[in-house]
Amino acid sequence: MNPMPLHIKIIPFLILGMLSSFTQTHETESSVLWKAGSGEYASYRIPSIIEAPDKSLLAFCEGRKERSDAGEIAILMRRSHDGGGSWEEEELVMADGENTLGNPCPVLDIETGRIWMFLTWNLGTDKEKASVRKESRDTRHPYLCYSDDSGKTWSEPVDMLASCKDSSWGWYATGPGIGIQLTSGDYKGRMVIPANHSYDDPEGFMSGVNGKYGYGAHVLISDDHGETWRMGDPIRPGCNESQVVELSDASLLMNMRSYNDQHSRAIAQSFDGGETWTEIWHDYQLSEPKCQASIIKHPIPQGKELILFSNPATAHGRTHMTIKASRDGAKTWYSSRLINAGRSGYSCLVSLPGGDVGILYETGEEYYAENLVFERFHLSELFPAD
Repeated sequence: MNPMPLHIKIIPFLILGMLSSFTQTHETESSVLWKAGSGEYASYRIPSIIEAPDKSLLAFCEGRKERSDAGEIAILMRRSHDGGGSWEEEELVMADGENTLGNPCPVLDIETGRIWMFLTWNLGTDKEKASVRKESRDTRHPYLCYSDDSGKTWSEPVDMLASCKDSSWGWYATGPGIGIQLTSGDYKGRMVIPANHSYDDPEGFMSGVNGKYGYGAHVLISDDHGETWRMGDPIRPGCNESQVVELSDASLLMNMRSYNDQHSRAIAQSFDGGETWTEIWHDYQLSEPKCQASIIKHPIPQGKELILFSNPATAHGRTHMTIKASRDGAKTWYSSRLINAGRSGYSCLVSLPGGDVGILYETGEEYYAENLVFERFHLSELFPAD
């Protein structure tokens, strides 16, 4: 059985919307890239954003025919050539009829200029709980495609089930967010994609899923410019929706959504490029209401390290989208900036030319994911000390 039929749409460019509006204040530049109920889709979720080799910004999301995580879902993209000031019309990157294509998680190989993008596929009728319980009609598959022209066209996606998913796992998802390429140390050049899965848990650690399964995180690793990929060791228990960042000592820090009733982000560290990980601890400086988050290393002058983190910074309820900054490898967070006090959800940070910072995030008046909004900040306006 071929889980992704050959008739899958891979469209290099399809105009589906108008140019987004652009507003500017003395502090921010803001654009609504997607609005629920506009265009062909009922909702737009799961933001991801990267800078392409041609210096354009590529913003990705899921276009959902329904508000549900299941059903007919496609991967969409918008492009900016001026650092987020204006945006081209929407492009439909990939779709598979009534089935689900989601969790776009791109990474740029800076040595080759190729953008690799992992995503996940499942039958539109299969929901997450059924996949976790292994009661779904088919399993959830990781897929991989690439672009050699800064996202203008994409290769036919390849099923990576054999090398990138343990056969005992049920649910599977990449990111959500982005991958990274390591820039120093013994593993320089390695590409790392954060991912997550469900697994058998006879001790019943997880609640709400029949008490027999748990959630874990892991990474996908390539040391040959994306030609082959393998899994690192799993990180458990009670974590998923992971993002990874490289620290100045060449170690990796995994930052994860936590189900451990700590109301804060779960953290693990790797000293071998993602092959193995420490036990989980929790960063109580990073409150979370069980939601995805974003973490990146942002370049600043004199080669100093600045780690930026974004999420709804509350223990309960998805509100108060906030960006925090650390100068000591995410040990302490010396400063924070409230971006949006209203409802907000998933987010993705990106470093911009000139030291600016961009964030693509979910927000809304009545629902935390009514809109996907991009905002650009001068670093000095976010954190004056820098």
